[in-house]
Order: sequence, then structure tokens, then C-alpha cells
Amino acid sequence: MKNIHSLGYMAALLVAASAASCGGGQEAVEKEGVETVLPASANEVTVMTLKRSVFDHELVSNGKVEAQEYADLAFRTATEPVAEIYARNGDRVSKGQKIAELDLFTLENKLEQARDALARSELEMKDVLIGQGYAPDNQASVPADVMQLARVKSGYGQSKAAYDLAQYDLEHATLTAPFDGVVANLFGKRYNLPDASKPFCRVISTAGMEVEFAVLESELPLVRRGDRVDVTPYAAAAAPCRGRITEINPLVDENGMVAVKAQVDGNARLFDGMNVRVNVKRSVAGQFVIPKTAVVLRSGKQVVFTLQDGKAMWNYVQTGLENMTEYTVSGEGMKEGVQVITSGNVNLAHETPVKVVGSGK
Repeated sequence: MKNIHSLGYMAALLVAASAASCGGGQEAVEKEGVETVLPASANEVTVMTLKRSVFDHELVSNGKVEAQEYADLAFRTATEPVAEIYARNGDRVSKGQKIAELDLFTLENKLEQARDALARSELEMKDVLIGQGYAPDNQASVPADVMQLARVKSGYGQSKAAYDLAQYDLEHATLTAPFDGVVANLFGKRYNLPDASKPFCRVISTAGMEVEFAVLESELPLVRRGDRVDVTPYAAAAAPCRGRITEINPLVDENGMVAVKAQVDGNARLFDGMNVRVNVKRSVAGQFVIPKTAVVLRSGKQVVFTLQDGKAMWNYVQTGLENMTEYTVSGEGMKEGVQVITSGNVNLAHETPVKVVGSGK
């Protein structure tokens, strides 16, 4: 008999609970579904006062460093061995500084022969002009057709071209830096012929570096020219390099990505081809900003608890922009001046008594 009475009593309680829940609506069911027996002592929480402020939006992407300016240097001729190499990979060089030099004996000899041939042909050209009745020292008064005839007969034009070429080969037998930079891809050896199929070395300008990275099509409205970027190499745990976005390619690729470039002051810590993490930052004014710790999930929805009369009040919200630590937020209860619970909110339920122990911001 006792069991029968107990079962009847429990059934009555279930019916009463069911009736109460039907009258509370769907939101009450969701809130009550996560509530537990309230603790005897109040939960300790920290709070912040919600107000509109400037939000530092942050977008994170992977990028690759590119030199804004570089030059691949090669010898004009590959018929002479390398005599001297004055720099190594990674060396910083100044504009005009020697990097490498070929054996100059043959090239200087060819230039001297070309100079002699040019002098002989010049004398022959003057003889032709004298034979035509013109003063060879006043060539400006010689008609153009007569001057052309004298140049052809004497071979002066051909000798002058050969001399200029020999002089050009000699000048380009020494590689010099075209601007201040860093030497790279220098693999040649002394006493060996340079490889004519590829540059002898590359000089990368240290005046500035570019970083190319991609953003999603949906993130494009959040990126503008002039936005600040922080660039951090994956290879080194160092302070980020600062820069600004300079170029946004107006084309979305097949993967829904848009190419963006930023100019960065590498400060000699960024190298061409280096993989980096790019943080794009832009300030957005007039936003309700809360720490990410203030947002919890309840029944798959985002919830923020606010403080009211010593109790935690349940509020459904929608988060917007985000960075590493904060969200912008909107939704019910999110208005100027309310107290948002920023920590100690993991196990809270609607109208749970709480005790404020500090400020979350």
C-alpha cells in the first residue's frame, strides 16, 4: 500500500510540473532546462559597465613576404673565370659596392685592341675627307653624305661599335650593387666560369618589404587601404613588424579569396619568401564591446548574463566583429549602462544570486 501511495504522489508532482512549464513559454523551458539547484552561497562574479566604445577589429591571415625591389645580377660575358668575390649571402651592401669580378686580363686586352683599331680608322677617315677637299678638323662643315662616305670607306663606324662593345664588356665584368640591399642566391666560386644560364646573385633592397596575403570575400568590407597590419614571422618569436595596406586586388578567385598587399618596415628581420602571420587592425567606433569570457552557450545559443538586484539575468545576444579577446555585441538587454557579468558565469542560471568581487574591465 505504501508503494502505491508513493507512486501516486510522484505522478501528481509530475503533472504539476508539466502544467507549470506549459504556462512559461519556450524561453522558460530553455532556461529551466539548464538550471540546477541554486547553491546555498552566491556565485562570485566580476562585472563591467556596458558602454559604447571604439572596437579594434582584428583579422588574422597567413602571408608571404616579398621584396619591393630586387635585382638579379649577371656578368655580360661568361668566357672568363671569376677572379674575386667580395660578398657572401646575407651580407648588407651599399649602392655601388663591389660584389664580384671576372679575370680582367683578356677583356682589358680586347679593349686596348679595339682602341687601336678605332684610332687607325679615324686617321683613314680623315684621309678620305682630305681627298674630298674638306678639312678633317672641321667635320661640322662636311656635308652629311660626304661624311657618311668617309666613315664607310675608313671602317670608322664598325671600329667605333667594336670599341664601345669592348668597353661595355669590361665595365660589366665587375658586379656592383645597384642600391642598398642584401646579397642572396650567390653560389658561384672563384676560378670557375660563371653559369650563363642564371644570374650570378640577387640583391634585395632593404628599403621596404611587401607582404601578400588573402582574405575571404565576406571579410572584404572589413579591409581598407591604409589599415594597420602587424606582421610576425613564424620562424621567430619576435615583436611584430608594423605596416599599412597598400593594395587590394579587385578580383575574387575560385576559392572566394581576395589578394591583399601591405607595405611593411622589415627592420632587417623579414626576408624575401618568408612565411608570416598577418594581423589586420582597424578601429570601429560606437560599438558595445565585451570580453569573450562574458559570452556562454545555452541550448546552442549565445547568452550574456547581466547583473540586476544581485541576480544574474539571462540575455540572448548576437556577436558581431571579434578580435583575439573581445566581441562586439547586440541583442536583448544590451544597452548603455547595464552591468555585464564577465567571469564566474559558466554555471549560472537565470536569476541565480551572485556576489560581485571585482571589475572585469
